Amino acid sequence: MTIIALDNVSKSFGALKVADAISLEVREGEALGIIGPNGAGKSTLFNLITGNLAADSGTVHFMGEDVTRASAMQRCLSGIGRSFQIPQPFGKMTVFENLLVAGAFGQGRSERSVEAQCAEILERTGLISRANAIADSLSLLERKRLELARALATDPKLLLLDEIAGGLTEGECRQLVATIKDIHARGTTIIWIEHVLYALNSVVERLLILDFGKVIGIGEPAAIMASPQVREIYLGIEV
Repeated sequence: MTIIALDNVSKSFGALKVADAISLEVREGEALGIIGPNGAGKSTLFNLITGNLAADSGTVHFMGEDVTRASAMQRCLSGIGRSFQIPQPFGKMTVFENLLVAGAFGQGRSERSVEAQCAEILERTGLISRANAIADSLSLLERKRLELARALATDPKLLLLDEIAGGLTEGECRQLVATIKDIHARGTTIIWIEHVLYALNSVVERLLILDFGKVIGIGEPAAIMASPQVREIYLGIEV
């Protein structure tokens, strides 16, 4: 079953086209990685999927329903959850309180009704020992884990991860990847933007590369990374 489908989705800011006729399908239970140089339109694509940006043209279908004109809140309630590149928790709240807010608003339920679910998510994301810690006191890895946990608290059918491994050491990254692999193994569909390629390749079945708002290629990771065009666009810039 196709969980998310974009058909010729485009978005411009004046003369700058940030999404150029993007078509994409992701099946339920799949993990798709997205790579591309800075400014390629990766986060813009997420914003078009979540409804934070409205498409100028094209359609977005989620679980078979046309959500092209649905608000970000409506899409969240329907099952699209995301993390952000720069974690911005409620800094003066505890870790557990952060999850309660995300769960209540993201699912349209009371805080009391999501307490048990939030506690289970803290266990899965390695934060249970920090449940009563103030969010502002967390290390970078813990803040990344909290960002992931808050996205999970919305009970997503589709989880969007935006450079969640950025800034971590290799050891910290491997810890976080193990958590993401577990989430995927439990059946959550994932679309993951990342520059840390070994992290992506540990989880995803397909890679998509964007450049100047256009899909340059999509397919099995090894085949995508072996493409001369991809190596020129992406690896050449990184080198």
